[in-house]
Amino acid sequence: MSLENLPAISVPLPWQAEAWSRWQAQLAADQLPHALLVSGPEGVGKQRLAVALSRWLLCHAPRNAANCGECPACRHSRAGSHGDWLWVGPSGKGQVIRVDQIREVIAFAWRTAGFGRRKVITLVPADRMNTAAANALLKCLEEPAEDTFLILVTDRLHALPATVRSRCQRLSLPLPEAGQALDWLDPLTGQRERSQALLDLAAGRPLRAEALFRSDAAEALGARRTLLADYLQGRARLPQVAAALGERPLLEALDEIEALLLSQLRGASREQLRGGGRDWLRVLDELAALRRSAVAGANPNPQLALESLLVPLERSFLGGEGGATMKRSSIGGSP
Repeated sequence: MSLENLPAISVPLPWQAEAWSRWQAQLAADQLPHALLVSGPEGVGKQRLAVALSRWLLCHAPRNAANCGECPACRHSRAGSHGDWLWVGPSGKGQVIRVDQIREVIAFAWRTAGFGRRKVITLVPADRMNTAAANALLKCLEEPAEDTFLILVTDRLHALPATVRSRCQRLSLPLPEAGQALDWLDPLTGQRERSQALLDLAAGRPLRAEALFRSDAAEALGARRTLLADYLQGRARLPQVAAALGERPLLEALDEIEALLLSQLRGASREQLRGGGRDWLRVLDELAALRRSAVAGANPNPQLALESLLVPLERSFLGGEGGATMKRSSIGGSP
């Protein structure tokens, strides 16, 4: 997300109220950990929560459980120019967080605050750190600088080394209940049916649904989802599906395959899980390995990479007892 032109006041989303209250109590008792790790599915609002917390920590006069929106610190953080707030994200050809960026983090942590008494470092997504960067970050985690807070955000918790995870207080944000997500979407879409359709297409992820609405990309995603579902029922051919998904950046295509497969796992019966569940989980493992390789800087051929997932996935749905059971059930065009 962009740190430019933020709203005057950044607040947590409705389903983040419990975590927000806990952090407030910890800060009031001077017990807020120096390192926080926020994890959960993509599209649940982790980055917005990290922004709200960062701005609240930097604000000179927070009120009503949020930053004030008026002090010099709030004006600078709104413009993305606050000197005591360092936002670190992937860069370069491989789109990873490199060790030289973490060295900058370390230097930033130990310098004197310029605007107030606190500094905040936000790493998004933290799982994009390469091995050297993650090892270097341990220095900040093991020897924290005074009044400096490190906020790590990740969609993929276990892609982070255990040495990093164990040195942070972890917050796991699950998907909100559908009713809560729909209530939040309704003012944007103006129609409950539209909100429901977007949320279904986004596999229950409200911020993904919001992005689909704002980008007018829902129709194209729905068409790809339907094509993939048709393939899993034997009604579409592999080259057609791989070509359609291959038009997307590889990581986004992997996300679309994962979203559909997870939706099927959530809705599968015990009989279906006994028949094809292990195969589906194996595909998910292969998908995760392919994603890690791409994040680490590998440059696989997108169509060949997707075909390596789609072929065994089709077999798991159509072959054997579990696949036959799944074929008789309805695989919808959206989760």
